[in-house]
Amino acid sequence: MKTKMFKLSSLLLAFVLLCSLTVTVSAAEIPDLIPGGAAVGLNIKSDGVMVIGLNSVSASGESPAKDAGIRSGDIITHIGSERVASAAEVRDVVARCGGGAISVQATRNGKSMQFQVIPAMNQSGNMELGVWLRDSIAGIGTITFINPVTGDFGALGHSIGDGVSDTPLPLNSGIITQAEIYSVVKGISGTPGQLRGDANTDAVIGSLTENTVSGVFGKIIGKYAAGSAIPAAERNEIKVGPATIYSNVSGTEVREYRIEITKVYPEGSERDMLILISDPNLIAATGGIVQGMSGSPIIQNGKLVGAVTHVLVGDPLRGYGVSIERMLAAITN
Repeated sequence: MKTKMFKLSSLLLAFVLLCSLTVTVSAAEIPDLIPGGAAVGLNIKSDGVMVIGLNSVSASGESPAKDAGIRSGDIITHIGSERVASAAEVRDVVARCGGGAISVQATRNGKSMQFQVIPAMNQSGNMELGVWLRDSIAGIGTITFINPVTGDFGALGHSIGDGVSDTPLPLNSGIITQAEIYSVVKGISGTPGQLRGDANTDAVIGSLTENTVSGVFGKIIGKYAAGSAIPAAERNEIKVGPATIYSNVSGTEVREYRIEITKVYPEGSERDMLILISDPNLIAATGGIVQGMSGSPIIQNGKLVGAVTHVLVGDPLRGYGVSIERMLAAITN
């Protein structure tokens, strides 16, 4: 069956590049890679439940979680002695607490934290913590590369998270599927655009194993049609000047479009490159960089140098790119 996929929150449009500290990969460790460009459906289930907001439970404006010190971006893993992996499980456990104080275990920036929360009764008579929660995300993104030897792939060039904090959603499981783009909302200044597509949930092409600030990664399942491998560039090979991207902005067709790399940030910076869309065909189709194009591979001088990550909201023709070296350094498995 086909399931319509919606945007990956503000992850695919944010103007702030989420990235890790610079980690170099030696030339000997950089393999030849098949550049991607195809739009795919992404669906992940979290390991724990992410707090994406704090809300008032009653007319008095009370948020028990906020009062206890819980923040957006925290990952709730246990309530009392019970492990929770979904928003529904959190609601069920809280409903059974009887209104007394409960222990909430969460992680913040990788550190375990303990909170004592006294749930409050909402207007419907149910006990609540006063949190908005997320336990899964589905959307459209773009494959950046496939390693033809190992079957590893990378996509997006940034993390999947809550769209508010810099915290990647802890990954429990996830898949990528074939997708088809059926329309485009063009980007304009102040309003990023969006690829709209359908993901074929019966056509799973890979499993997700890592969700990092430099991209999502996993393994291709079975055979997946792709092109020829090309060398992957080291970061110091990226130059200001013309380049191209591979992207899928209509149907399932991947096309090559002209861009300019207008700035290469110094080694050790949080960002790698600033890009400008210069291809009139892509500008006519999308208005520039839009949601869903994150992960589009960047090619320069015959090498895979990185991926499109974020658009500058005030100027959809411009955005950031992450180096392929940084993406490869983020893979731990």
